[in-house]
Amino acid sequence: MFKKLAVLAALTSLLLPATAYSAQVPILAGPWSTYQEGYGHVEPSTIFNGGDPTGLVKHIEWLTWGGPRAVGVGSGFYVAPDQITAEGHRAAAVIVAFKLGTCHGRRAYNAVQWYFPEYGERFNAHETGYKICTGSEGR
Repeated sequence: MFKKLAVLAALTSLLLPATAYSAQVPILAGPWSTYQEGYGHVEPSTIFNGGDPTGLVKHIEWLTWGGPRAVGVGSGFYVAPDQITAEGHRAAAVIVAFKLGTCHGRRAYNAVQWYFPEYGERFNAHETGYKICTGSEGR
């Protein structure tokens, strides 16, 4: 009996730090609406805002996650200025999750942005669009 308790105590001490650590890994805040994908998850491979294809990034491979900014690469839908959505096409996208804080009591990235370097775009932390925890507009 004593041996079983000792083994159980040893296993518990090994598992507790991992559990405590995993509770600290941030999610991508949200979701705030129906039909969305990726929001509310750690390192989502797809992010979809639930609307037209400009709000979809697929096949995301995260290069970093857990720091002040998470950076990944994936396939997005690029629409050039003065084009309509039907004229857009799939293109390589860089995705950045940032504004690390909390969302509904969980550690979370509260802003996300993707851009298309091939077309001269770059990350701009001042263009956050929606507050992805709640879906309200704001910066």
